[in-house]
Amino acid sequence: MEQIKQRLLYNIGALEESRLTKKYLLFNKGVNKIDMTNLSQSSLTQAYQVLKSTFLTIYDEIFITDMSGIIIEKSGQITELWENPQEKMIGKNLFELGRNVFYEELSLQDLLNQSHPSTTQTSWDGKEILITAYPVNIEPNEEFVAWGFKNISSNPTSSDDHPKSDHLQTSFIVRSKKMRHVMNTVELVSKVSSSVLLLGESGVGKEVIAKAIHQIGARKNEPFVAVNCGAIPENLLESELFGYVEGAFSGAKKNGALGKFELANKGILFLDEIGEMPLNLQVKLLRALQEKEITPIGGATSRKIDIQVISATNQSLEKMVKEGKFREDLYYRLNVVPIEIPSLRARMEEIPHLIYFFLQKYNDLYNRNVQINPAAIDVLTIYQWPGNVRQLKNTIERIVVTSEHPMVDAIHVKKFIPIEKNETKTFPVFDHLMPLQDAIDLVEEQLITMAMEKYHSIKLAAIALNISQPTMSRKYKKIQNKRAETVPSPSKKRAFLEEQLNNQLRSAAIVTAAIIQPEEVQQLKENISATNPIFQKLQANLTMIRKQEGVIKWAYIFSPLPDNSLITLVADEDFVMKPGELYQGPDEIIKIAHNALQGKVEVTPLYKDRYGEWKTSFAPVFDHSGQVLALIGYDYSKEYIDSELRKMGRVLKIHI
Repeated sequence: MEQIKQRLLYNIGALEESRLTKKYLLFNKGVNKIDMTNLSQSSLTQAYQVLKSTFLTIYDEIFITDMSGIIIEKSGQITELWENPQEKMIGKNLFELGRNVFYEELSLQDLLNQSHPSTTQTSWDGKEILITAYPVNIEPNEEFVAWGFKNISSNPTSSDDHPKSDHLQTSFIVRSKKMRHVMNTVELVSKVSSSVLLLGESGVGKEVIAKAIHQIGARKNEPFVAVNCGAIPENLLESELFGYVEGAFSGAKKNGALGKFELANKGILFLDEIGEMPLNLQVKLLRALQEKEITPIGGATSRKIDIQVISATNQSLEKMVKEGKFREDLYYRLNVVPIEIPSLRARMEEIPHLIYFFLQKYNDLYNRNVQINPAAIDVLTIYQWPGNVRQLKNTIERIVVTSEHPMVDAIHVKKFIPIEKNETKTFPVFDHLMPLQDAIDLVEEQLITMAMEKYHSIKLAAIALNISQPTMSRKYKKIQNKRAETVPSPSKKRAFLEEQLNNQLRSAAIVTAAIIQPEEVQQLKENISATNPIFQKLQANLTMIRKQEGVIKWAYIFSPLPDNSLITLVADEDFVMKPGELYQGPDEIIKIAHNALQGKVEVTPLYKDRYGEWKTSFAPVFDHSGQVLALIGYDYSKEYIDSELRKMGRVLKIHI
């Protein structure tokens, strides 16, 4: 085996010789070829070591495998690339290991059929890895492959968890493109005194970001004062913010008290939960921001202030402005530089790093040595984390404090997170026939595509779908090949992408139509009223479907009249038409609706009506005799359709 490895690496050296500069050709010693037949075993071993060292000046990591991917030899290391311990990779299958690490359409096995190096991206950290495969015949029936891996990321991830910046000294983890964009904005606004509005769900780390702006900015040596506008009673909030003079009100301190504005003078005032501020105080806050001065309660003179205001909210201030709950002029004053902090589920690649960070923190704090194995990390990664980083932090602390085992596995982890499973109370029943395999393939393709779009990882998608990684990899590759083979000419690319999208929209309507109870629809047709309990039940179901999907603009059920016109039976709570209202639309939607009345499941092209520009999917709801009773319809906005087409185009490498 040693001789095989030596001869293999020598042959690869010959292939690379033309690409190496003279300083790398240490083994050449002034000759163009080495006659291996005349080398002694010790000389051969020495040449092998020299060649290996030479290749490690070119690549960060090299492998030797057989043609099936079994690792025979490994040298070098790319930090945090592989989950398996480095010393335990010999004998493992490199192709299987690669499926867990690399994303998109590249598989290591496919590289054997390519004549040029390939670049791919890891599922975590976004590392750009250059991979080169060298198949070599040692003997007539002995084939092996040498692999070169090199990290060519423009900004290789550091081994620590801190963003690399000469100024940034904060200790939170930044391992995703979205958070790197946030940090770039943070660094820019820290150099000025503009008002900053931090937006994001509860628990994403808005106060941490505010403190980062303070720590790295020009005001870092001045005060940072935080006020939670939702935690202080309304009758006390004004005195907390602006202070008061002696005798301003009953119970006031003898010499009065400074407010948060004055305490933060020259520094930063952080107004958390700004959406909770009462309207009457918003007027005074606006004046303080505009005039750069405040007047304490009971005072007669104004006091100048010099502060930077950072506010934060998990509410939609724009919506509150429209509802009259927040002043528009104050909103624009606070919203000079908005920073949207993504939810944890939108930056999944950071979750493993956050877990290890908090694990070490609480192990040190409580003098524990609890570890979480990779399978458990995967379970934690696919959890949605509605409480974001705060919930994850608390969960890891609870695991460290209460775990009875030094190694926490996936089964134990599930006890610490409230994973909810939707129980199917009634089984979907199709009242019309369609090829069984077509239905299975349609739903399977949609689920696999959704899982890959959400998790960007074969490994995590397989866990979410409860199938093995090899099965997930094989099915996903089959879907990609199918799409690649059917890519039409450039002039028909959009039509091809629309058909792929229509398949997804069609399947969503089919599934919903299958679980609608025809008896309920019939009862509603006999009494179309918002007070009908059946109406209320179906409206709640349609509203839930729309919210869960997140991309459906409206969900509704139309009923055909004898003249084939359509009226609204029921719809989600935001639908623009009332129950019993007649729908009169353009020919595009009427044609597809009539086809659905004949039992077909179809999707309209983009069309315009008086409500906007849409694409609609229709599926028939059958009664027990096989007659079409009603139509389930989903409307999708033009903006969503265009966004999905661009996304699919990027995946399939089709530019439209």
